[in-house]
Amino acid sequence: MTAPMSITTPDGAFSAYVGEPGATGPVPAVIVIQEIYGVNAVMRGVADHLATLGYLAVCPDLFWRIEPGIDLTDQTDAGNNRAFELFGLFDVDKGVADIAATLAAVRADPRCDGKVGAVGYCLGGLLAYLTATRTDADACVGYYGVSIDTRLDEAEKLAAPLMLHIAGDDGFVDKAAQARIIAGLANHPKVTLHSYPGRGHAFARVGGAHYDAADAALANSRTEAFFAQVLKS
Repeated sequence: MTAPMSITTPDGAFSAYVGEPGATGPVPAVIVIQEIYGVNAVMRGVADHLATLGYLAVCPDLFWRIEPGIDLTDQTDAGNNRAFELFGLFDVDKGVADIAATLAAVRADPRCDGKVGAVGYCLGGLLAYLTATRTDADACVGYYGVSIDTRLDEAEKLAAPLMLHIAGDDGFVDKAAQARIIAGLANHPKVTLHSYPGRGHAFARVGGAHYDAADAALANSRTEAFFAQVLKS
């Protein structure tokens, strides 16, 4: 088991789960940005899979300011209730600052070759978008990010490639919000948008209520090709 990474900020330190590739020598890295359930089995699974593709995968504990070590499941009412409580307490701006600190720590790690991407889901999808607008990450991917439509003014700061996966029947991102995202970003030279008609929120979360194996595989294949092109070329 790979040892966790410790990230230091002016406010304190927090940990990050690490999926380490078997390849020798420095490799590109991907920061995995959590859903509202913390660094749970699903997020660790994403990191582990990215490691098999040859990336140093790092999943930071972004809820550490509220409570370190959150590890919840979407399979119980208690887990869902606590997750939404944490979502309400979460400071998005500090979360992006913590991702920026993670980015700096990963770039300084001798296992990383200097190129770092980020991929996020749900809350992490929003944070991936803001990582693209506020940091110097090399590439970012967001899955069904919430509230992106309220922050489209930040798109003018996009300098690196961004891919967004939009769930067509997302209960947390309605049709009007999706239309605003598409209208605001479709013609941006750095942005690639993919919509999945009929899919609900978290359609790529394995074991989730709205999981769809076919579209999850399609979205993931697009993400993997995107990272390979930007981070490994």
